[in-house]
Amino acid sequence: MQIQKNISLSKYTTFKVGGIAKYFCIAKNKKEIIQALKYAQKNKLKYLILGKGSNLLISDNGFNGLVIKLENQKIKIKNNTIYAEAGANLQKLVHASSEHNLTGLEWSAGIPGTLGGAIRGNAGAFESFIADTVQSVEVIDIKKNFQSLKLTKNFCQFSYRDSIFKHKKNYIILSAILKLKKGNSKEIKEKIKKYLIYRKKNHPLNFPSAGSVFKNIAKIKNPNPVMQILLKKLNFIPAGWLIEQSGLKGKCIGKACVSKKHCNFIVNQGNAKTQDIYNLIVKIQKTIYNKFKIKIKPEIQLVGFKSLK
Repeated sequence: MQIQKNISLSKYTTFKVGGIAKYFCIAKNKKEIIQALKYAQKNKLKYLILGKGSNLLISDNGFNGLVIKLENQKIKIKNNTIYAEAGANLQKLVHASSEHNLTGLEWSAGIPGTLGGAIRGNAGAFESFIADTVQSVEVIDIKKNFQSLKLTKNFCQFSYRDSIFKHKKNYIILSAILKLKKGNSKEIKEKIKKYLIYRKKNHPLNFPSAGSVFKNIAKIKNPNPVMQILLKKLNFIPAGWLIEQSGLKGKCIGKACVSKKHCNFIVNQGNAKTQDIYNLIVKIQKTIYNKFKIKIKPEIQLVGFKSLK
């Protein structure tokens, strides 16, 4: 494993933005991940675990520490159980499961992320979540001398776009065991195709983005009649709807713009700065609060910025 210096992170994020990592390495297996973490500890460096760089915004100032890009990608399938490493591409995972007539991951078709990132943020779509299929998660516990632990699903404390891994920084996800159900091959492939068509039609895939920026709203005080209808129909109020109702559709700061196709996407329309994207996120939050007295929270990970709540 090679530790590199002064590597631009813009090519490693789906936003295509981000400054320079002081140190950078690619870890392809458990041994290399531990090696990288020990290097960071020994040299008193902050570290950042990176998958496909989706759902992530890294400051223009970069990262003054070690970025560890996970490329541990093994996938093994036995009966209706999948063992997959944290760096496994979700697209390869959904393809492998469909080839074995396993259902439960179709919702992830078209999401440019890794299993580790999906577990950390309890990724989901179309009323399904990765937590629905997780049986256990293997982690490295930095506080316990880099010991590997097997955590049960309940221990992971999954909730909407959240898990224990967002709060306990000492746990580094290595792999997971997913339990799926046997399904009909034709139906599985049709569902995957349907979701891909939906994303192509409704998401701004022609511009770099990080996917949905904000969490949807599940609870609200004194909802207006339209919000009541949405809550009854969907069980949540879409963040994209709130953004559009606030008059921010197409709003730009620099080359960072609220997508006209899906308002919960911020798109990079050409050499946007990370600061522009961040400023637009803050602008959206303030505008919605001023109009509706609703606080919407980012679901993307912010690196090098003040935390937004």
